[in-house]
Amino acid sequence: MLKNISNLGDAALYCDFGNEINKETNSHVIKYFKNLQKLNLKGITNITPSYNKLIISYDLSIVKFKDLKEKIKSLKLNKIESKEKKIVKIPICINNEFSLDLNRLSEKLKIEKEQIIKSFLNKEYFCYMTGFIAGMPFLGDINSNIRLNRLETPRVKVPKGSVGITEQFCNIYTFESPGGWNIIGNTPIKIFDKSNEKNPVIINPGDRVIFYEINKDQYLEFNE
Repeated sequence: MLKNISNLGDAALYCDFGNEINKETNSHVIKYFKNLQKLNLKGITNITPSYNKLIISYDLSIVKFKDLKEKIKSLKLNKIESKEKKIVKIPICINNEFSLDLNRLSEKLKIEKEQIIKSFLNKEYFCYMTGFIAGMPFLGDINSNIRLNRLETPRVKVPKGSVGITEQFCNIYTFESPGGWNIIGNTPIKIFDKSNEKNPVIINPGDRVIFYEINKDQYLEFNE
């Protein structure tokens, strides 16, 4: 539940839902996020959900912190329609070219590579938030037997489409960028498409995600 609403600089506030990172806490964040999106309150310029916080930017010339805070506190939350909780199926190729850290994971976790892949695929993931890179989804929760810390030395370049895991989370790199997550495969799907101005992302906070394995030939067919 919402615990506190505080100033964040001159033209932003954050809604604090506690320190825990789990689906229950995040579901409250998402509920406020989606309801505020639908209400389209005057003065709000951007709403950004995270694991357990909701950051709201606003135009000071239109609305003041005190007034916006009261509107959020008195918000009557509508139930999120089930159709909004969509399941997104993402293909992933896990051959040697793309699974950059599978050997490392196997060595560190003392688990066969086949078991790591099976454990990763045998899970429905929940999108807690998107960010860091445009449209990058942060998904949880990974099965406990394949959880591992970040790389000791991050890569300067992680290829676009790389699927990485760290601790309880999984993500998908929407652009080539630096990063320290353990890369286990790559998807040919455009997770973020800047040419689609109306719906640039295919995975949004609150969505469910299922990965399914494809081979290299199938991977290449997506880009033909």
